[in-house]
Amino acid sequence: MLSRNDVAARLVIWMLASWALACGDGRCLQAQVPLRQTVDELISAGWKSRSVTPAELSSDAEFLRRVTLDLSGTVPTTAATRAFLNDPASDKREKLVDQLLASPEYARHMQLIFDAMLLERQHANYVTEAEWAEYLRESFAANKPWDQLVRELIGVDGTDPKVRPAMRFQLVRTLDSYRVLNPNAITRDVGRLFLGINLQCAQCHDHPTIKDYHQADYFGIYAFFNRSSIFMATIDSKSVAQFAESAEGGVTFTSVFDKEKKSHTTNPHLPGRPEITEPTFEKGKEYTVAPATGVRTVPIHSRRTELARTLPAVDHAAFNRNIANRLWCLMLGRGLVHPVDLQHAANPASHPELLDVLGKRFAEMRYDIKAFLRELALSRTYQLSSIPAAGTTVAPPESFATARLKPIGPEQFAMTMLQATGMTDIQRTALGDKLTAETLYATQKGHFTPFVTFFASPPGQAEGAFQSSLEQGLFLGNGDSVRSWLGRQPGNLVDRLANLPEPLPVAEELYLSVYSRRPSSEENAEVTEYLKDRTADRVDALQELVWSLLTSVEFRFNH
Repeated sequence: MLSRNDVAARLVIWMLASWALACGDGRCLQAQVPLRQTVDELISAGWKSRSVTPAELSSDAEFLRRVTLDLSGTVPTTAATRAFLNDPASDKREKLVDQLLASPEYARHMQLIFDAMLLERQHANYVTEAEWAEYLRESFAANKPWDQLVRELIGVDGTDPKVRPAMRFQLVRTLDSYRVLNPNAITRDVGRLFLGINLQCAQCHDHPTIKDYHQADYFGIYAFFNRSSIFMATIDSKSVAQFAESAEGGVTFTSVFDKEKKSHTTNPHLPGRPEITEPTFEKGKEYTVAPATGVRTVPIHSRRTELARTLPAVDHAAFNRNIANRLWCLMLGRGLVHPVDLQHAANPASHPELLDVLGKRFAEMRYDIKAFLRELALSRTYQLSSIPAAGTTVAPPESFATARLKPIGPEQFAMTMLQATGMTDIQRTALGDKLTAETLYATQKGHFTPFVTFFASPPGQAEGAFQSSLEQGLFLGNGDSVRSWLGRQPGNLVDRLANLPEPLPVAEELYLSVYSRRPSSEENAEVTEYLKDRTADRVDALQELVWSLLTSVEFRFNH
């Protein structure tokens, strides 16, 4: 018979063995509370410290519209809205999130979101917009880990057709000739987009107002790219862009504030991390493919490849925090560090411990974007109402005590209007047995241009805060696109409303279709009163009703 000590010893060994199986690669896969629970606990602690009262949980209708816009890029169909609101199941929100994440619309929406984030609507030669869009869509459809995606964006050389479209990320950052990479533009955007630090003002000197941003760090990133160039290869009688790289070329810099004009040198390095020690080679043996006329130069040691390896490293806290902060901003409407590309000591996170946890847990999830977004969507913090708690004033936005109002993006605005007006239903019917998510998107894409023109930020600028303009109002009020969708056509919203005999069913169909909610008693009364004397021109009256809801603040924002 085993003694108590023997039993205790074996129990300890069993527990350690179980832990080793779960965490054998250094990333614990078990024994952690769900991320959503940690989010809520840390956000709740912030409410207590700020003496803030949080909003109530959002209604089913508010949650349905918000999460459908956030994860699929449009509003739910009228039928889907009715089904969700009528569903008594206690787990219907979780099922909805899973359904949206598994949908093809999720991949397309993420493609549009990350296209705007990574390229900022800039034009590029050599890789078409369609190739880049499909590369991103396929990446999100396959749930490609974020670290792998970044390695492809940074390390791609154009020789592998499968990832060649990833070149567009760097090709939009060229000099005017389109034949020469612009290392300054790439340096700035690698810092902004992947590390959350905007070092642009540190190009000529240490940042004048942000003590953490140093000129040496700027040129540490710069040194990864200053040896690269664009090489035009001929493949199957076609001219194809590829990246070439030299084995030579150092980096020196001088501060414009230094009266002595002392020069400094640096090897490649990332901010806060040591300079990379590079291998040395005998003269003439530095290349896999040596410089020669008509060939793509390939060094044995590639600085770009080294950056692609070290930037998305699992232990790179700045990299992890940046993407966690950006995904949080995508879902919650504001970063824990805000603006998202200005992380530094003087602009700390509203919840520092939470940001650290999010970065670490995302890395532990192996950079699984779907899994991460799922946890955020199922947190109580995300599901709060946008209406402040009764008897309270508006809470500070950094407290996340109410759901933040988020303007709908340009392409999202177009797709949402098409769905709300019933035009998407008409398009689905017209496609018949050819209907897929991709054929429907191809049909809708032609309507995006005016929305991008009037509602997007200028090329080269990140999507900013909501700003209304006279041009936007004229487009919504007089533009051919929106007005044409309000004309009665078999199966669209105005047609459905016109076929309903009584005002109350009209009000419900209208509000479910446009706002994804049922009308209040006051709104029912308003619709009834408005239609009472409009028998002769009822269709015109219905068009005006739909237009008034489409151009309202409630429709323009994600609550």
